[in-house]
Amino acid sequence: MTAPNRATLWGRVLADELAKSGLEAVCIAPGSRSTPLTVAFADHSEIDVYSHLDERSAAYFALGRARRTGEPTALVCTSGTAAANFHPAVMEADRARVPLLVLTADRPPELRDSGANQTVDQVTLYGDAVRWDADLPEPEPDERKVRSLRTTATRALSETTGVPPGPVHLNCPFRKPLEPIEVPGDVPDSFAETTAARGRAGPFVETTGGTRTLADGEHRTLLRALETADRPLIVAGPADPEALSTLEPAAVTDLADRLGAPVLADPLSGLRFGPHVGQERADAEAPQSIYGGYDAYVSELPHPDAVLRFGASPTSKPLRHWLRDADARQFLIDPAGAWREATFTATDLLAAEPGTVVDGLLEALEDGDAGGDRGVNPRPTTDDEWRVRFDAAERRHWTISDEAVTADALESEPFEGAILASVVSNAPDPATVFVSNSMPIRDADRFGRPRAAALTVLANRGASGIDGIASTALGAGSATDDPLVLVTGDLAFYHDSNGLLAVTRCDIDATIVLLDNDGGGIFHELPIEEFDPPFTDQFKTPHGLEFDDLASFYDLEFESVAPAEFDDAYRRSLEQAGTQVLAVEFDSAVSHRRRGELEDRVTDAVAATLATDPTDGS
Repeated sequence: MTAPNRATLWGRVLADELAKSGLEAVCIAPGSRSTPLTVAFADHSEIDVYSHLDERSAAYFALGRARRTGEPTALVCTSGTAAANFHPAVMEADRARVPLLVLTADRPPELRDSGANQTVDQVTLYGDAVRWDADLPEPEPDERKVRSLRTTATRALSETTGVPPGPVHLNCPFRKPLEPIEVPGDVPDSFAETTAARGRAGPFVETTGGTRTLADGEHRTLLRALETADRPLIVAGPADPEALSTLEPAAVTDLADRLGAPVLADPLSGLRFGPHVGQERADAEAPQSIYGGYDAYVSELPHPDAVLRFGASPTSKPLRHWLRDADARQFLIDPAGAWREATFTATDLLAAEPGTVVDGLLEALEDGDAGGDRGVNPRPTTDDEWRVRFDAAERRHWTISDEAVTADALESEPFEGAILASVVSNAPDPATVFVSNSMPIRDADRFGRPRAAALTVLANRGASGIDGIASTALGAGSATDDPLVLVTGDLAFYHDSNGLLAVTRCDIDATIVLLDNDGGGIFHELPIEEFDPPFTDQFKTPHGLEFDDLASFYDLEFESVAPAEFDDAYRRSLEQAGTQVLAVEFDSAVSHRRRGELEDRVTDAVAATLATDPTDGS
């Protein structure tokens, strides 16, 4: 590898080694000090480059792409506050276990702590939010240094997908000249022939990761606890990106059938939607496996006595509290052996990949029941009405919810949950659906009915902020040919309006569903609603913005849609090219009351049904 100067050499070696190690995409924000990195990535034929003008939006775009693929995306910025603008997305990537490689350009060491322009302390900038960080050596055509650079690049990319996956930070100091300007003698011609300069055929260092499994015999011990339970249960919380590709949904439903255990599947679990749900099964009177309406009715059901839990803490607060109050043995399965259960009532933490646990349990079942018909007849538990109760409650919930989201009902009683119900039920198969935090994800949990379509439903639930929502969704859309749907509230839409520039700059089509209730509707869920002032001015914070002007600014098609007309407008958008913003206005206080009324109807109906004949789902 030749280079006109040492800074250019450093950029080219980094890009070359990262590409050989499997990096496929990088998001770059413009700046001077990062010139060697920007030019090297822009010139590399095997790495897709996404250009962003705003560092925070760039970081969330990279987060979305990495979340959708499960593979690392790189980030590049100049020195100074640019690197600080990556921090929110780094925090989300840390909590949500999303692989990111952050490359921050820096001034040379002698300028640090000197008052030099645009110079801040970038070493260990992100603290413990990263899996690993390193301050790279200054560029120099020295064989040992360049071998070190290649090794560090390979290690860094590997660390992003370690256990657990997450962000890694490389701080990259450069001195001028930063552009590929010829500096005679700076990089000797002979250096191009060294192994350090050429690299190896593949990565400079091959890294082989392992898979954490339970120790011998532990699957059978776990199985005994689940098999002897009167009321076994499987709870699937929001999945890590890696789990979305490694946990086989059909194996989970197979295990559930063999154990007689309902599966309460968070919309972000990767289990609520997909062929394993089976439309004929969801509509039949026979017991189901995947349940999605539990947020409305679970408090009316008896507690489980053994629980197998995957993923992060569930979105549903009623479910979390129901599990908290259960006198049950609860097994948390986490590949990193980390604790993700904030009520602190789980009893067992098993450090293993969820997929290996499910496979091990199925193998243990096969060993004890050779030749049995797997997944045909649910296991009769001691409490033989356990699954029957769930089936009755699930049917009652969807019967009442379906009545509430018809066009006629929405004419007189519009509420935001109906839009999430429509988004999920009418989304193409396949599709990527990204849902904003605050009320949209809660409504997706309550009203997103399980279906057999291959929907990948995503959200930023690691740190659960409303920043970067549009950028994350567009980043996820960049990683697939599937149609992209973004559901966002008005505050989140405004907060990340800079990210909308990626629609045209990165050539992404989307349907953006904008739920506009003029402020922070989620605060109606809190006791502070009763205190006004300061509720309206300091919490709900109505803004009065007209978003059609914002859409026009970014050359997006804008349509104001009445709630009762949303289904038709949504289907039209999905059939069109380009990006459409469908804005649906609501009164957040009315939506809040409507949710409460529906919840009361469901819980009363479920309580009445279970008190009489739990097999009656009418």
